Amino acid sequence: MTTDLLMQRFLAFSAEVTAFGSVDLHGTGQAPSYLNTVVGVVGEGLLGELLDVYQRTVDEESPDRRTRTQVLSRELFSDEKLGPIARNIIKLWYVGVWFELPSEWTETFGALENDGTFTASPQAYPEGLLWRAIGANPPGARAPGYGSWAEPPRIPAFVV
Repeated sequence: MTTDLLMQRFLAFSAEVTAFGSVDLHGTGQAPSYLNTVVGVVGEGLLGELLDVYQRTVDEESPDRRTRTQVLSRELFSDEKLGPIARNIIKLWYVGVWFELPSEWTETFGALENDGTFTASPQAYPEGLLWRAIGANPPGARAPGYGSWAEPPRIPAFVV
């Protein structure tokens, strides 16, 4: 699979599970780093399996987001092998950290050489979706602007 195709599939899945558009995800500047992180830990094969399950869900299910969410929950996130990887991808986008796969996963499927808890890139923390989701600046990483901390963050409306 070409790198461009893998990136497109990774972004499509990521957009679905993070509730941010692929343009927003690209705008973080972290898409290549996060894709490299996932491939570097679990390999292109496991990532491909995960993306195949996602693609089947999109192809077979109605365009209704709620239905896709239910099917993804059942078919992907509940899967013993792919579920922890899928959840790690979400966490990666939100906080910029790859979290070590659970010990149950490692005991069942084997240890992965590059698995561990680590920050994906130097810009992962300030570019985490967490900050956009809560409408705040990452403390210590960006100048928030004069008086910006005088008021609590305004959390934007979440549209499903």
